[in-house]
Amino acid sequence: MACNIDARGRVVRLVTGLVTLALGVVAMLVAWLAAWDHVAITVGGIVLCVFGAFGVIQGWAGWCAVRALGFRTRL
Repeated sequence: MACNIDARGRVVRLVTGLVTLALGVVAMLVAWLAAWDHVAITVGGIVLCVFGAFGVIQGWAGWCAVRALGFRTRL
């Protein structure tokens, strides 16, 4: 993975990934602690955690999957 984003893009992806990861953890905790049997909340929390972790990896590595596919991004 070659670096394809600048420092500002790295920060944006890292912060976005961390926020998404935190939201996923909160969603899973709410589903677990509230004694709701909603599979959708748990699955949504897992999906948010996966996307958040991927965003953190992109920010840390300085690589953007969307840019690697050939699309231009603002950051």
